[in-house]
Amino acid sequence: MSQRQVLQGLEEYQKARLQFVQKVAEQATRPQNIETLQNAGVISLLRPLLLDVVPTIQQTAALALGRLANYSDDLAEAVVKGDILPQLVYSLAEQNRFYKKAAAFVLRAVGKHSPQRAQAIVDCGALDALVICLEDFDPGVKEAATWALGCISRHNAELSQAVVDAGAVPLLVLCIQEPEIALKRISASALSEISKHSPELAQTVVDAGAIAHLAQMILNPDAKLKQQVLSALGQIAKHSVDLAEMVVEAEIFPVVLTCLKDKDEYVKKNACTLIREIAKHTPELSQLIVNTGGVAAVTDCIGTCKGNTRLPGIMMLGYVAAHSENLAMAVIISKGVPQLSICLSEEPEDHIKAAAAWALGQIGRHTSEHARAVAVTNVLPVLLSLYMSTESSEDLQMKCKKAIKSILQKCTYLPALEPFLYDAPPNILKHVLGQFSKVLPHDSEARRLFVTSGGLRKVQEIQAEPGSLLQEYINSINNCYPEEVVRYYSPGYSDTLLQRVDSYQPITD
Repeated sequence: MSQRQVLQGLEEYQKARLQFVQKVAEQATRPQNIETLQNAGVISLLRPLLLDVVPTIQQTAALALGRLANYSDDLAEAVVKGDILPQLVYSLAEQNRFYKKAAAFVLRAVGKHSPQRAQAIVDCGALDALVICLEDFDPGVKEAATWALGCISRHNAELSQAVVDAGAVPLLVLCIQEPEIALKRISASALSEISKHSPELAQTVVDAGAIAHLAQMILNPDAKLKQQVLSALGQIAKHSVDLAEMVVEAEIFPVVLTCLKDKDEYVKKNACTLIREIAKHTPELSQLIVNTGGVAAVTDCIGTCKGNTRLPGIMMLGYVAAHSENLAMAVIISKGVPQLSICLSEEPEDHIKAAAAWALGQIGRHTSEHARAVAVTNVLPVLLSLYMSTESSEDLQMKCKKAIKSILQKCTYLPALEPFLYDAPPNILKHVLGQFSKVLPHDSEARRLFVTSGGLRKVQEIQAEPGSLLQEYINSINNCYPEEVVRYYSPGYSDTLLQRVDSYQPITD
């Protein structure tokens, strides 16, 4: 065989290898092809090509593996079992920027599926190599490495701690200061994933100076960056009063309130979540939010969105109201009650209805004034209906029951209570009668209305166990009226009168 033929053969072999990896990489973008590729044993065929002498073949083989691993946990497991990770880790340190991006993509695609896959990446020593990539001159390499580190961190505190121990956090904070928007986004996301697991991990992110840089980006025009920035600040603030105060001290108010009017639903949701995570800790933090117009802004936001986007805002109003009478009144003044009532009636999802019911209970439980503000929106019958519905989830029923009880125990606005006389089960009815027994003895107008509306007649029809709390309340109500009036409205009294008519002997001359 001549030298020319040998070179021609090598050239054809190289061309065939390149065509193979390119075809696999292309086919791996289509879900319908994945099973066929897997059955053909393509992963074991790609592995040796990661060591190919031709850089383009190496990179394309890595890209193909990444796309396969990205598709399912089974394929990610096959990549792990194929002993491919050590080669990728080695190449991260040795190869050019194109290969580094492809290798980091494979690690990300494997690590995203489960803690077990992410742990395999940690065990093969990938973290140190990925952290080194965070200092690469090429923004694309930094972005790919950051994304991989974020996918590893997302699963649990142990994996996040491993990322922290590898020295990633200070470099991630530097990455959010880079000019490239894509790098800023993914770095903020990685910091969010690290912060979410524990106060200690969040504190590590804070100690690296992340809060100030994140806070400066709240008004960035890029919606996806704002989503990640707000998420990261929320994940930091949620753990403790100290961390929440550090976020507040970065002067995020009132700036963050502008995000509640953003066109992007996720920006709105993450902004509400951040405000909720701050409000939940102390009355002082909630008061600060009230003072900056935060409660009114969140209430307006709830009115402009639907579904799960509403949920953090609903909970935020509940947390604020739970702290004190004054803060609950601030929610009432900001028209929070009608908005929560709308959510309770409109939302199809039980978990959102449950949150609205809980929030209404937190508002109405303080004083009779608070309870009346809730009751006049006609929300009590809705709560009762949801509580009694067999279609409601157990959690929704429980939240509605607690809310009804909390509101009823303070409610002295009798027109809102009367419908309960006709519809409420005994465990709710006793609280209703309890309120009537408190109000009627001291209000003559209410006593008169209670008779003319049919309330007193209805009370006489209620069957109560002798000696029960329910019977005590009925007796207390009856004691507010002359005996003949009570007797007049008691069941069977008309029959008694008719018997007297029948037996009555008229006086004749």
